[in-house]
Amino acid sequence: MIGLGLDEVAALCDGALEAAPGSTHVTGVRVDSRLIEPGDLFVAVGAGSAFLADAREHGAAATLVPTDAFAGLAALGAAVRDRSDAQVVAITGSTGKTSTKDILAALCRPHARTIAAHASFNNEIGTPLTLCRLEADTEVCILELAMRGFGQIAELAAIARPQIGAITNVGPVHLELVETVEGVARAKAELLRALPPGGTAIVPASARELEPFLALDGVEVVRVGPDGDVRLIGLETGSRTTRLEVELGDDHVEVELNFTAQHHVDNALVALAAYRALGLPLAEVGEGAREIVFSPWRGEELPLAGGGVLINDCYNANPISMRAALTLLGTRAESRRRVAILGDMAELGPDAPSYHVEVGAAAAELGVGALVAIGPLARGYVDGAEGVEPAVWAATLEEGLEAAARIVEPGDCVLVKGSRAMGLEAVAEALATEAVTS
Repeated sequence: MIGLGLDEVAALCDGALEAAPGSTHVTGVRVDSRLIEPGDLFVAVGAGSAFLADAREHGAAATLVPTDAFAGLAALGAAVRDRSDAQVVAITGSTGKTSTKDILAALCRPHARTIAAHASFNNEIGTPLTLCRLEADTEVCILELAMRGFGQIAELAAIARPQIGAITNVGPVHLELVETVEGVARAKAELLRALPPGGTAIVPASARELEPFLALDGVEVVRVGPDGDVRLIGLETGSRTTRLEVELGDDHVEVELNFTAQHHVDNALVALAAYRALGLPLAEVGEGAREIVFSPWRGEELPLAGGGVLINDCYNANPISMRAALTLLGTRAESRRRVAILGDMAELGPDAPSYHVEVGAAAAELGVGALVAIGPLARGYVDGAEGVEPAVWAATLEEGLEAAARIVEPGDCVLVKGSRAMGLEAVAEALATEAVTS
């Protein structure tokens, strides 16, 4: 991190700041005392004040119990950002934010000193922590910005000050707070309004809901999609790789990437558009394209008994990502039986039951042979999955674990996916452990 003097920290953040003997500045910011390294500032968030002694034992240069944790972290992140000359890319969208960030980071690293948000560090805690990793020689910083309602992306963008903003897509998410897909577009467009003159806005050509927000003074708008500035003109999928032929304005590239999931193709197009906007060499984009490492629980594959495959995609879920994951299940299953273990999709508002029925119908359409639906709303999957047998509803995670153990057979291809609140990683872990021990 670009260092901050403790006098600066005190001026930036209200709260109780305690320095270790002899410490005058900090070279990192952490909110987890277990991760503290010498020179770090430990910021107590939530119950973090119980771990001040642990942070000091791990070598913290100082500890801070802020009056307002989110405001304190924002001030620290903004201060480090102000000292950096890095180009900042911020990515948001209804789905694909993290995967697009992962793809772009892999493309950039061979050509520029790059940092990227860890996993889904995308909120009022994660974004400042990522900014606090900026070093004096960092050239590219890739952020992921999430929202739960209006104003949140604007607040994150105000401290990040990105020059490039990308929206992966717009769909029915967080409807309890923003009510409509048009509301989703308005919330996501807060990123575009934060871009400076000379900046670049990357948007999906198909998202008509964004059009009212694209009159951006001095900002280049790049549309991604079949009728856009960045478009796919060739696609070839192998056993472990995908080869893309892409037109990017006047440029043409061919690149082979180390994934086969078709929903990542759209993410890769957004990443390529951002890579081009960064001014990095298109002729050499392939150098990082086969080094992509996706964040955990996003299409992560593990072996199951009898040659089966587990697709652990349980980080989160909405109607768009559910259909994409079910399509991936069909692709990876080949001759195996397709088993979908699906949890509730959260924050969909009053139309939530119908969205679950639609996903159940998609499961049947895409050839799912067995279904375990977990959670109160998940009953809709069973209602929609006409012809899928067995199709079992479990009201709780515990019941779902029992149903999964009963229904999954050796040799199956199994998808596990649901909203974060459902905790379906417990199901994925149980199936993977059983495969190892059996």
